[in-house]
Amino acid sequence: MIKIRRSQDRGYADHGWLKSFHSFSFAGYHDPAFMGWGNLRVINEDRIAPGTGFGTHGHRDMEIISYVLEGNLAHQDSMGNVKGIPPGDVQRMSAGRGVQHSEFNHAEGLSTHFLQIWIEPNVRSIEPGYEQKTVAAADKRGKLCLIASPEGSKNSVTIHADASIYAGLFDGQEQATLPIAAGRLAYVHLIKGDLSVNGIALTGGDATLIEHESDLSLDSGRDAEVLVFDLAQ
Repeated sequence: MIKIRRSQDRGYADHGWLKSFHSFSFAGYHDPAFMGWGNLRVINEDRIAPGTGFGTHGHRDMEIISYVLEGNLAHQDSMGNVKGIPPGDVQRMSAGRGVQHSEFNHAEGLSTHFLQIWIEPNVRSIEPGYEQKTVAAADKRGKLCLIASPEGSKNSVTIHADASIYAGLFDGQEQATLPIAAGRLAYVHLIKGDLSVNGIALTGGDATLIEHESDLSLDSGRDAEVLVFDLAQ
């Protein structure tokens, strides 16, 4: 079964300094049909205006992944991390028993465009943690590159959750397949461009919620950038 989530059907919030599309219910946006998918709870596509950002605030018991697309995200947290997150980097913050952090765009005249992803952990009240890695475009070109996993395998960031995230870039004849184990869910979020997922045509911002399928097939890309999630139910 494949359910399509079109870009224009997502929730949207315009706070002036922040413009955000919500794939699932978040803050003031609530849709009982889209409360998450398996242990994937949030995908927000955020654009932060120059010189603005999220002030210091707290989280607990959540795996939070940032995937920067344009600009630079300035991160600071109560663990002592002060980091810049450029495009191509993947950041993982395990909130654990509690963490305070802020995210800002200090660039002049340039918006920061990124995806904020929350996954429910399979352990609670752990020591908060932070990890950041660069994923080269060549590693994503025409294939699915593992960027987050429970074991931190293949140079991915380590998440304390029963989930794996892959990133890929597809154009022209490039294609990839990914098996889906029995009892698992999958979620495909097309960041930009056009792509066919199991024969279904998607365009930037679209997504598919997938269950009871044995594999995923990605092809017919046109300047496509995609994230694929392998998830627990």
